[in-house]
Amino acid sequence: MEPHEPDLTDVPVTTVLTALADDVRLKIVRALAEDGEATCGSFDFGVSKATRSHHLKVLREAGLTRTRAAGTSRLVRLRRDELDRLYPGLLDAVLSTHNSA
Repeated sequence: MEPHEPDLTDVPVTTVLTALADDVRLKIVRALAEDGEATCGSFDFGVSKATRSHHLKVLREAGLTRTRAAGTSRLVRLRRDELDRLYPGLLDAVLSTHNSA
């Protein structure tokens, strides 16, 4: 069963901004913006597996990412085109800010 991924038109911009306000989630979004797609387990930002899963779920439910099964792995990618179409310049602005890590 594939995880729920909302239609971005149903997601308020405040939900997107709240998801991006967390440092770990912002690091995940930055990594996806650079790499395109990654396995869920490839994000190692000093948090537990359960915490990482929570952050990935928040990003998915905020409409920022898509997750797909690939064998026993889950691949995550940024919904960049959709986000840029609905919220022009938002990701560019967020990603251009200084990385606090």
